[in-house]
Amino acid sequence: MKKRSFFLGLILMVLIPGFLGTARSQAFGEEPASFSPSIEKAVMCETMTGFLPQNASLVFSISIGKVVCFTSFNQVPREMLVYHAWYRKDQLSTKRKLVLKPPQWAAFTEIQLRETDKGPWRVEVTDDNGNILKILRFSITD
Repeated sequence: MKKRSFFLGLILMVLIPGFLGTARSQAFGEEPASFSPSIEKAVMCETMTGFLPQNASLVFSISIGKVVCFTSFNQVPREMLVYHAWYRKDQLSTKRKLVLKPPQWAAFTEIQLRETDKGPWRVEVTDDNGNILKILRFSITD
């Protein structure tokens, strides 16, 4: 019986501090250092109207003149940074910094199209640590 009590006490000594630390951080609204915001919606579109994406697609004509990347986030616990990195044929074209604010946030970036921009593209949405949250692929055609 003494052995069982000893082992039970030892297990509780190991488990309770970890549990209390997790409960404390959740109770005080703290998140782990590696916390990334959750993407609610991410689309490529032709334009924005009233902060809503219009004409979402995977293929865009060069004649529309621009392409927009829209992302909305939920579970944003504190002000944090994310990035839209635009790649054409696997070459970084531009990288834009976006500031998110709690409790949820939406943001967009856009590029102006030139005749030389035809072909495959992608936008990598990353957090401040470089973790990829989403990859959006699309193409520019005639």
